[in-house]
Amino acid sequence: MVVKADLAEQSAVRGCMVIKPYGYAIWETIQHELDRRFKEQGVQNAYFPLLIPKSFLSREAEHVEGFAKECAVVTHHRLMNDPNGKGVVVDPNAKLEEELIIRPTSETIIWSTYKNWISSYRDLPILCNQWCNVMRWEMRTRLFLRTAEFLWQEGHTAHATKEEAEDYARRMLDVYADFAENIMAIPVIKGVKSPNERFAGALNTYCIEAMMQDGKALQAGTSHFLGQNFAKSFDVQFLSKENKYEYVWATSWGVSTRLMGALIMTHSDDNGLVLPPALAPIEVVIVPIFKKADDLARLMEVLDPLADQLRAAGIRIKVDTSDQSSPGFKFASYELKGIPVRLAMGARDLENRTIEVARRDTLTKETLPLEGIVEHIKQLLKDIQQNCYQKALNFRTAHIRTCDSYDEFKTEIQKGGFLLCHWDGTSETEEKIKNETKATIRCIPLHALPGYTEEPGQCMVTGRPSQKRVVFAIAY
Repeated sequence: MVVKADLAEQSAVRGCMVIKPYGYAIWETIQHELDRRFKEQGVQNAYFPLLIPKSFLSREAEHVEGFAKECAVVTHHRLMNDPNGKGVVVDPNAKLEEELIIRPTSETIIWSTYKNWISSYRDLPILCNQWCNVMRWEMRTRLFLRTAEFLWQEGHTAHATKEEAEDYARRMLDVYADFAENIMAIPVIKGVKSPNERFAGALNTYCIEAMMQDGKALQAGTSHFLGQNFAKSFDVQFLSKENKYEYVWATSWGVSTRLMGALIMTHSDDNGLVLPPALAPIEVVIVPIFKKADDLARLMEVLDPLADQLRAAGIRIKVDTSDQSSPGFKFASYELKGIPVRLAMGARDLENRTIEVARRDTLTKETLPLEGIVEHIKQLLKDIQQNCYQKALNFRTAHIRTCDSYDEFKTEIQKGGFLLCHWDGTSETEEKIKNETKATIRCIPLHALPGYTEEPGQCMVTGRPSQKRVVFAIAY
């Protein structure tokens, strides 16, 4: 579907993708909506280097352990012509004194920079974000889900107190959840990761987890409370109001082009993409149906003013007057691309002052009078946005269930969905479950899920006490 809907394609570099204009237009909308929300939280955009000195990663042991196997390393800075005439080779005399890592994430390079920016409590907080690309040398790749290079944003903040930093990490999680539900129309569970699943170098990782239509989980965003780990690794201290030197407290948070994968797998159907209007590069496409140029001219006398009114209402539109393909072909193409509303007008509609209105989410259509059509479409787009969310929420609700027996769990987890189970809190039990079933703890919910209570119980594996149920699933 990614390829057929013209979103992206494989590149000449293994594991990397070319994001095509239509796919990038959706990503730009994601960027715009998130960037606005970040700035409302006081965040400023900046940019930090792509290349990180290898020694920086080794300063935070848990961090380097988490990313070492995924790092791409630059060892030389120059090429030369092969003396044997076999093309271009690495110049053996151009070996770097210190190897450089292509960023898998930027905590280390940013905290080495923050050391130059911070000396007093007056310099805090620092609230920075960057939109960039990162490289993680994935072995098995899939477009928009797991690629060696991907686009993302990564926020990095510095604070004077533990409470302020942890509060900010939770606040950014709320920003992600609001965006996922109100713009992407994807219901998410807000939670905290178990120790086995948290970000390398973090004290706490908060996350939003979404359910795809195949019942698998997708981590749609994370916000990390990093404590003072990176500040201590790079000796970032500040003089407090009490005139004492203290280490800075940190957060980092990010989402990536994986959100495109979430969008596709949450809403699409057998006819192609289904885009919530808030994310659609084109919300309404207008297709005049004509055989001759004179017919088109008469139709456009009505459709051009309609298009202007829709634009004036803030609706993103396209008018397709091309004669290179049939109306039926155009209809199928726009369904494949997920455009929320399609308007079509032919000679009979022109005579009757009517227009055909088709909605992508339900694949229904109706013929309506032109009078009042702009207001109707404005409301229709709101209805489609809400219906996309409600449909995904209903699906998730139908595929969440509780499970108290490990034998039952082994059977049920293969059916997909989220299983709410008691867990004894140990890494050993979590690892055993993962090894035997491929299921992981997606999150420990921050709030009880609708229809479920947070009652204590016994671990389904060991029988040890458990304070609340956690969310298990097989994940992408």
